[in-house]
Amino acid sequence: MKIKVLVTLSLITMVMSCKKIQEDTKENYTHNSGEKITEKELSNLDIIEFTLDVKTKKAIENWEEYNQLQEVVKNVKKGDLSFFIDNTEVIKTLFKDLLKNIPSEVNTNATLARIVALETKLYKLESLYNLSTTSKEELSMVIKEFLQSFSNLNFQMNKKLEKDYNDIEKP
Repeated sequence: MKIKVLVTLSLITMVMSCKKIQEDTKENYTHNSGEKITEKELSNLDIIEFTLDVKTKKAIENWEEYNQLQEVVKNVKKGDLSFFIDNTEVIKTLFKDLLKNIPSEVNTNATLARIVALETKLYKLESLYNLSTTSKEELSMVIKEFLQSFSNLNFQMNKKLEKDYNDIEKP
């Protein structure tokens, strides 16, 4: 009889302690507000930024996934990285649809390669942002890589349309 009571008490103690460990883990999974990156710090990053020219903007104006991605980039430039918290499925869907719905005017292998590179940098940023051990410098460098890859995508789309516009027939 004493053994049954002892075993029951032991099980209850183990269950209660496991619950406390789970609660502690949830509390520790918050981002350190002291390590936030500000818009001013991000503006000091040495990035060559290519924007879309008029022809490219017109060609992709109905590309909704690109507009969503552009909104994410704007938020990252402001230092708002909240998009990267527990949003893996949304990111997966965004890039799947981005590749599926690419306008024919900019649909080339080079543009697709830039999109894949951008996706890789975005996943890298997401994973580093969600790690509690990431330093501010590491996060800044990954943000810089992400912004550069987005700029490279813009540059590639601009070049594609520029080449199409200047298509010279050979005699």
